[in-house]
Amino acid sequence: MSAVTMDRMTKVYPNGVTAVSELELEIADGEFLVLVGPSGCGKSTALRMVAGLEEISDGTLRIGEREVNDLPPKERDIAMVFQNYALYPHMTVEQNIGFALKLARLPKDEIRKRVHDAAKTLQLEDWLQRKPGQLSGGQRQRVAMGRAIVRDPAVFLMDEPLSNLDAKLRVQMRAEIARLQRELGTTTIYVTHDQVEAMTMGDRVAVLKDGHLQQVAEPEKLYNEPANLFVAAFIGSPSMNLLEATFEQDGDGDGVFRVSFGEQSLQVPEAVVADNPGLRERVGQPVVVGIRPEHIFDAALADDRGNAPGARLAAEVELREALGSELVMHLRTDATPALTDDTRSAVEADDAVIEELERQAEASEALLVARFDARSRARIGDAVEVAVDTSQLHFFDPESGNRLSA
Repeated sequence: MSAVTMDRMTKVYPNGVTAVSELELEIADGEFLVLVGPSGCGKSTALRMVAGLEEISDGTLRIGEREVNDLPPKERDIAMVFQNYALYPHMTVEQNIGFALKLARLPKDEIRKRVHDAAKTLQLEDWLQRKPGQLSGGQRQRVAMGRAIVRDPAVFLMDEPLSNLDAKLRVQMRAEIARLQRELGTTTIYVTHDQVEAMTMGDRVAVLKDGHLQQVAEPEKLYNEPANLFVAAFIGSPSMNLLEATFEQDGDGDGVFRVSFGEQSLQVPEAVVADNPGLRERVGQPVVVGIRPEHIFDAALADDRGNAPGARLAAEVELREALGSELVMHLRTDATPALTDDTRSAVEADDAVIEELERQAEASEALLVARFDARSRARIGDAVEVAVDTSQLHFFDPESGNRLSA
């Protein structure tokens, strides 16, 4: 068994900075878990603690049934793949892949068999006698993977292994790594700051912020049921639209529910309120409403999801990005973007983005991002009516940032 258990695992540096705080994770045998979050969130530090490259300040780490807090890296039965590949330039591919086995003094025939098996799996058979300088970035990454595979470890640890590759090669390599992990069945912990990478590769994804675990779940659940504003803002590309609103009910408590953004509002279906009973206690109070870009349509082309009562907003087209199969539209509307510590953290301290959000908040002019059908004729500067799939609205407490679902 090669499950990995992090029991309140904590890292505090001598200067008092807490990089990881009481991290609780159970990674099942054979599972592919991705740690994701903005720069400085503690994900690489957590991985290095598992590897034995960082001392654990408090808590317990177990690999299988063994507590490994005090074991050196070579006794933990792990193999690590770094973003810089760390290949020996004077050695051939075959020598690089088999180097750790040579150090372990395995028989030459055993080394050769393992290296050639790994090369076949990674489609490197024709490159075994070449040196790293003669390889492409993708091929060098495969060699780094091969060096890990031949050791047949209990756990693979991968720290941003694709960050040095161009966009097209990253897409290809992440598919290869995911396929390889499924074939080998080796427990894998993978660190990335790229949430698209995280969502497409992991069996589960753990989101970190400032050293604290925010949510761990299957990618679909993370996307459809974010636990708080940070996860909602961080997961998704383009990210979720988050707006300040007031949750209201018409009449004397027996009318329809709606969320109001200044002069505009959206009617909230009864089914949504039934699924989120905590909303009934929020009547007359502020909430943060989340709308995914794919749930905002050009009203002129709206399908059944955008034809519910009270599901329209007026907007003006600010920017139009034609992507062939769809249009990504930036729409200015009379609403106030939710700007909290969580949503600021999710944009990774990008000053320009935060300044723009602050300007929008001050002017009560939110910039919504929507995915329009490619047939839409809306152009920059046009006044448009957008339809919203109100069955897919998300609600958050503006004070705590937590999802309103109970």
